[in-house]
Amino acid sequence: MTTFIANETDLQHLRTAINLARRARANGNHPFGSLLVDENNQIILEAENTVNTERDCTGHAETNLIRKASQRFDRAILEKCTLYTSTEPCAMCAGAIHWSGVSRVVYALSEDGLYAMTNSGSHLDNETMSLPCREVFARCVRPVEVVGPLLEEEGRTVHEGFWI
Repeated sequence: MTTFIANETDLQHLRTAINLARRARANGNHPFGSLLVDENNQIILEAENTVNTERDCTGHAETNLIRKASQRFDRAILEKCTLYTSTEPCAMCAGAIHWSGVSRVVYALSEDGLYAMTNSGSHLDNETMSLPCREVFARCVRPVEVVGPLLEEEGRTVHEGFWI
């Protein structure tokens, strides 16, 4: 596994994403949270998973965030943003990130880490695809920088006991 070096700002924003995941879980949803940070390291949007409360299988934190972001901001702004997320984006969310123009993604818990916690991806509430976001982004026409996994143990804690 590749080791990534992050700065303190990255770690701070990841911890905020993990706290958003805790909030999603407390609100009755799957434990995922994301936030969007502008080029000045200011949080401009937050989102949590809403799969259960909205009865929407596409209500992943990253997709919810990108939906709101694309409605509020021009692509020129999004291209300078970083998306921080508590868990590596799935293929659906990676596609949404790509189409939005967001140029950088930083995540805590890896797809492999989540896969292990969801009974090898077979949990009915999270039938995880074994498809890392780097592979999705590698097939896109523009580059998306990916940093992660970082703070993987902290990212894992919000999932503990949830996928039983």
